[in-house]
Amino acid sequence: MSDQPQPQQAERRNFYGRVHGKTLRASQKDYLAHDLEPLRLKGVTPAENPARQPLDLSFTQGRPLWLEVGFGGGEHLVHMAALYPQAFLIGAEPFVNGIAMLLGKIRAAGVTNLALHPGDVRDLFDVLPEACLEKVFLNYPDPWPKARHHRRRFVTPGYLQLLARAMRPGAEFRVATDIPDYVRQTHEEVPQAGFTLIAEGGPDDHWPDWISTRYEQKALREGRQPHYLTFRRG
Repeated sequence: MSDQPQPQQAERRNFYGRVHGKTLRASQKDYLAHDLEPLRLKGVTPAENPARQPLDLSFTQGRPLWLEVGFGGGEHLVHMAALYPQAFLIGAEPFVNGIAMLLGKIRAAGVTNLALHPGDVRDLFDVLPEACLEKVFLNYPDPWPKARHHRRRFVTPGYLQLLARAMRPGAEFRVATDIPDYVRQTHEEVPQAGFTLIAEGGPDDHWPDWISTRYEQKALREGRQPHYLTFRRG
């Protein structure tokens, strides 16, 4: 029997979010066929990297690395990439329709300082080097409103511990949500993972570089108020 160390096996996880939605338009199918693969991070999935070796971050060319978890339609991710060309952004999103919308926005804006992981962000956390992220955005995450589903929210230990490992000390974690109970759970869970709340705002007190997303506009139309929280990694 070989005495060489055996590769670490990827953890099997349940995933509860949506992957497919409405039928894609012809243009969106074209984006997925031609634009996704050049932007997709390689070596993230367990199939491509069963030993879960850390990613080589040379693609950032030394720029600060930022992450958006669940980028929705992609407007915030593209906005930040255009506004901060000195940074490099990763967007993680499993929902195919959202990925297609983002790819269209990337093509229109011509931004090049970003990459995508079209899947479960936990797979990305597994292979990100420790303390590599300098800013992370969580905008209007799935609220999982039923109490029995609250454990599926991002602001739970299973996600937050992985997030904390990947963020450098002093890094910024932003959360935007229109769900009061999500705010409650964020206040309770995020500090326990090693973060300090440094700012909190309401509808008229958001980040200076914020762009309102399609999910925020839907919340406002339906009478729900946005809430913005900023944490610092300890």
